[in-house]
Amino acid sequence: MNMLLKTLKTAAAGLLIAASAHASTGPEMTAHEAPINRHDVASLQRGAALFVNYCLGCHGAQHMRFNRLQADLGLSERMISENLIFRGSLVKDEYSTDKVGETMKASLDKAEAKAIFGVAPPDLSVEARVRGTDWLYAYLRGYYRDDKSATGWNNLAFPSVAMPHVLWELGGQNKLVVKEFDNKEIAKGAFLQTHVVGTLEAVHTRKDGKETVKYVLKYVEPDKPGKLSVHDYDVVVADLVNYLDYMGEPVKNERIQLGIKVLIFLALLFVFAYWTKREYWKDVH
Repeated sequence: MNMLLKTLKTAAAGLLIAASAHASTGPEMTAHEAPINRHDVASLQRGAALFVNYCLGCHGAQHMRFNRLQADLGLSERMISENLIFRGSLVKDEYSTDKVGETMKASLDKAEAKAIFGVAPPDLSVEARVRGTDWLYAYLRGYYRDDKSATGWNNLAFPSVAMPHVLWELGGQNKLVVKEFDNKEIAKGAFLQTHVVGTLEAVHTRKDGKETVKYVLKYVEPDKPGKLSVHDYDVVVADLVNYLDYMGEPVKNERIQLGIKVLIFLALLFVFAYWTKREYWKDVH
């Protein structure tokens, strides 16, 4: 038994050392906070339109129904039907039109998508809760041209990603810039001046028995402009991320409001409970 415990402790220690080594040598993502606001209904409406036009072709949202947008985003059934549901799908060799009460299904079949991209596109219902809004904001702004990839695109936040840059017509094409520094602080300062998405990685090399460290900074830089300026494209991405965040938990606003009301009620209840306690125990004390 003692031998088994010693073996388990040794293995656990090895895993911890390996994990810490991986964390210390891995690239540091330098992302910016996503400028989203779940109370901005106009932003959510624009984000819903972007999601339907640019995401719903391959990705689905099986936990989200179109009619949910009526109460939450102030859209009428007619507005949803005419502006957000403009496609149909093949079901058992029969063409059917989506209804307002149905979930947001992807147009592309999963088997076909896997054959095209090598992997089935994930459902985006709770992607914002899994990845986080800051990561999504960096991901959608971190695409750059890469002739070595199958799609011609790569991404700083998700290297070797199978998904192409679907928003390139709006945001244009970026190129990857790689710089090396001997000092980490100088490298970080250089990145902060770019105001874009990038990664910073410490690369350890050994030559003639001497170890040296180079800090490799990678960031994207506009190469060919799109229909929108860099600022306007960032606003578009923020709207889309805002909608993905809302879709991950549509009742979040109501939950927060209810939580505040409960806390206020408990605070008032505490005052009366404390006053009652003093009345009951005043003769004892």
